[in-house]
Formats: sequence, structure tokens, C-alpha cells
Amino acid sequence: MQKALNETRTGKIGVFDSGFGGLTVMRGIVRALPEYDYVYFGDNARAPYGTRSQDVVFQFTKEAVEFLFGEGCDLVILACNTASSEALRRIQREVLPAKYPNKRVLGVLIPAAEEAVRQSVSKRVGVIATAGTVASNSFQREISKLDKKVRLSQKACPLLVSIVEEGEDGGEIAKVAIKKYLKYFEGKKIDTLILGCTHYGFLEKEIAKNIGKNVRIVSEGKVVPKRLVNYLKRHSEIEEKLSHGGTATFYSSDIGERFSKIGGRFFGKRIEVEKVTL
Repeated sequence: MQKALNETRTGKIGVFDSGFGGLTVMRGIVRALPEYDYVYFGDNARAPYGTRSQDVVFQFTKEAVEFLFGEGCDLVILACNTASSEALRRIQREVLPAKYPNKRVLGVLIPAAEEAVRQSVSKRVGVIATAGTVASNSFQREISKLDKKVRLSQKACPLLVSIVEEGEDGGEIAKVAIKKYLKYFEGKKIDTLILGCTHYGFLEKEIAKNIGKNVRIVSEGKVVPKRLVNYLKRHSEIEEKLSHGGTATFYSSDIGERFSKIGGRFFGKRIEVEKVTL
């Protein structure tokens, strides 16, 4: 019976990021849904995306999504805030209907925005993210769609990604940087803070300590897996395509000792990575 089930289910879940941060999202997804097969692609050779134009981000993201489709994925998660904010809607509206009508692409930004609106009582929400994500104003756009009464305060935190990738998230430099960045929210009276970058989950405890005990933290690495579980329950036409092998395959456009070291840390265990060129 199980063999017959697997023969009819051949689809995989793809996870894409411009670098390493999406591995934290994938780790949460695999923990929540361990039965499925996964393919991860990190476009490390062309990272970061935050400094790129919207057209370039769209083109790079489209190439990554089509690569994952070619690897047998029927559902792709853009575990990258820049890609989610700058490319997701165009892919959903232009690429999928024309070329892949039976496949789906989702992002991390909207689930975080929805969760923040749901949790906020005072309707004052904060966001910390990369400079690119803040400049795109994507969180403001999505939150305004959900509730126009929510007041959003955003702060770019350009040092935090490097701090995490260098393994300094538990050190003094992280504490100093976090304290400096979060001073921006003094007097803003926020009751909910979105961690708008997938790297920031590593800093959540220190962020929570500095932002105040009455401020709720919305972490994409925690929110997205829960939302995906619900999505698959609601969309049987996708879930019924997904194979149950419990496997995970990892690709990157630039690999080396650093990828294996950092990637394994982000995913929570050692990973084997294969290089691909788009």
C-alpha cells in the first residue's frame, strides 16, 4: 500500500534563499512535516539580493524557482524576504499561469505580517530587517492590506546577518549591535516585533531581552512551518502530489568549506551540498 502511494506521489517541496538564512526556515518545516521530500537551493554566488534592482531580483528568483521545478518540486517556498517582497507576486501572476499552472510558490513575508497583525493588541508593530527589505516597504504594504489601523515602525539592521554568519551571535558584538538597533523603538510603544530576516532567529533571545518582556516576537522560522501545515491541509490538490520519502537534498550556486560549516549550523545538522550553475 505504501509503495503504491509513493509511486503516485512524486512531487517535492522546494525551499529557496539567496544564501544561508532559508535553511533555518527549512529546518522548521522539516521538523513540522518530516514525511515529505525536500530540495533546497541557495544562490550564494549571487548573494546578497538586497542590493539588487527589483528586475534583477525577479530574474534571479525566477531562475531559482524554475531550477527547483526541474528537480521535481510542485511547491516552492521563497525563504528569502527580498525575493518574497520583490519577486513573489510577479512569479505568481506572470510565470505560474503561463508555464506552471499546477505548481505553487509561496513566501515568508506574508505569513509573518499576518501573524503580527493577529498578535498585536495596540496596533503598533515593529520590524527589524535588512536594508533592502526595509527600503522595499513590503511589510508596510502587506500589513496595510490586512489592517490599515496598524502603525508600523521599521529599522534596518545591516550588521546582524554578518554577525550570525560569522558565528558571533552569542558574543559581545551581537549584544552591542542589538542594543544599538533596538533603541530606535524606544517611545514607539510597539507590542509586537517581526524578525524580518531569516538569520535573526539565532538572535531571538537577545532581541527579546532588549525589546522588553511585553513585546511579542514574530519569527519567520517558527511561523512559516505552522502556516505550511495549514496550507497543505487546505490544498489537497497540492498535498496529494507530494512524495513521502523523508529525504532532503541541498544545492548551492557556490559551495565550499564555509557553506558546509554555516549551512550545517543553520539546518541543525551536517549537510552534503552539490554545486549547480543557473
